[in-house]
Amino acid sequence: MARPTANFVCTECGWTTLKWAGRCGECQQWGTVIEKDAPTRHTAPARVAEGRAARPITDIAPRDESHTPTGIVEFDRVLGGGIVPGAAILLSGEPGVGKSTLLLEVAARAAKRGQRVLYVSAEESVAQVRLRAGRTGALSSELFLAAETDLATILGQLDEVRPELLIVDSVQTVASSLVDGLAGGVSQVREVAATLIRVAKDRDLPVVLVGHVTKDGTIAGPRLLEHLVDVVCQFEGDRQTALRFVRALKNRYGPTDEVGCFEMTGDGIAEVADPSILFRSGSTTPVSGTCVAIAMEGRRALPVEVQALIVASNAPQPRRVVNGVDSSRVAMLLAVLERRCGMPLSGFDVYVSTVGGIRLTEPGADLAIALAIASARREKALDPHLAAIGEISLAGEIRAVAGAPQRAAEGARLGYTSIVDASAVHVREAVRLAFASAADEPAGIPEF
Repeated sequence: MARPTANFVCTECGWTTLKWAGRCGECQQWGTVIEKDAPTRHTAPARVAEGRAARPITDIAPRDESHTPTGIVEFDRVLGGGIVPGAAILLSGEPGVGKSTLLLEVAARAAKRGQRVLYVSAEESVAQVRLRAGRTGALSSELFLAAETDLATILGQLDEVRPELLIVDSVQTVASSLVDGLAGGVSQVREVAATLIRVAKDRDLPVVLVGHVTKDGTIAGPRLLEHLVDVVCQFEGDRQTALRFVRALKNRYGPTDEVGCFEMTGDGIAEVADPSILFRSGSTTPVSGTCVAIAMEGRRALPVEVQALIVASNAPQPRRVVNGVDSSRVAMLLAVLERRCGMPLSGFDVYVSTVGGIRLTEPGADLAIALAIASARREKALDPHLAAIGEISLAGEIRAVAGAPQRAAEGARLGYTSIVDASAVHVREAVRLAFASAADEPAGIPEF
């Protein structure tokens, strides 16, 4: 008896199965299992056209990709200097974070420079986009609006308008009549993105695609979408605060460690060229439980004030509440301070937070968190001109972090004359130095 053959395959990972399944058993993606084409066909070699033969790489002249600035310095920083002709850019982010507002500003500034821009809104009507543009001042006669969800119609709009920049908001809401399934499905997103990117390459037309994200923060749709485009940018921010960050997760034309800083206002989105003041309190009086960390956001060093509050507790399990920092990291630092520095903390509720809503995820903020907790526990303010840089190990050792010279230079620029870093060697020594830097503190090891 002939053995049964696998007739279905996953388009994402290649997993095969005898029966159709709605979810791939290997990569756990939905809607990616399709039937194999039968019979199997073999591709015959084709004659290489004249002028397309492979050549030694040393015989190929290099081509400088020219960046066209968007006029938004922070966005240009992330893109590597601007938008490259023929580039496909994917901008993703949570709903309401400000993706459409940013791209409408990009479109308006390009149009005011004389470029013809086509802004395709597949989620809002042209009247809604016009209302937002009037509020933010993004009006120009060279900016064309279209509310379309059909891919063929969008291609027809391209032939009519012949733009120099295309923005599609969003790729998950556009559908092609040639592919089965609803808009946003794996097959539809793949077809729409591939078609628009092919048009971008053929016409040397830069295309900016807006992408939705799932509940866990990843870009919705097939992973192939991120491989197809040239640049992937993530728009981050808490809707409870006005601060927004744009990060480059992939960039074929520039660095991937740059971060752009923006602020949402009533008049649209505004650049924040120097965000150093946003993450520090404006108090001029020294307060216990505060310490400044010099954190790295991409290539940019940012001072972030860490605040801690210690309250005596009679509960069998004291509370540990954090905001803007990792809870497990704080729990580890509390254990290190109690064990390595003799600081009793097991009978206290501990609250740790950052200023300005920023989130510190890097280990370079460990030392600042530890010093803020020590200051709150002793109820003694640290020197307001002190900043801390360093990662703390379970043994209490302070480790050097990446970008230490740049962090120290930024701290010196902002007036921090005392920098406690890996030169302190041990967290107990760092605590001693931090309290010794205060004018009213002795140089000895503080008692708790």
